[in-house]
Amino acid sequence: MSGPDEPVTELAQRIRSLAEELADLALHRLLDATERDVDDPKAAVAAERRLTRAARALEKAAGELEALSATADGDRVREA
Repeated sequence: MSGPDEPVTELAQRIRSLAEELADLALHRLLDATERDVDDPKAAVAAERRLTRAARALEKAAGELEALSATADGDRVREA
């Protein structure tokens, strides 16, 4: 796709990539809390929850941007 919505689509992809990185970090924190020897497992669980919430928020943001881009694409098709 090229056009005015391409930057929005690219941004949504970058946000999804960041969400995946956060989800990976959350998994590592969960493993720290359950399987690895850490000083404070409760803190690791709390960190995992925060990271998971942040990842979900980014997924939601990416979805909103993709919906915006899809809506704009549909408008262009109808105008043609």
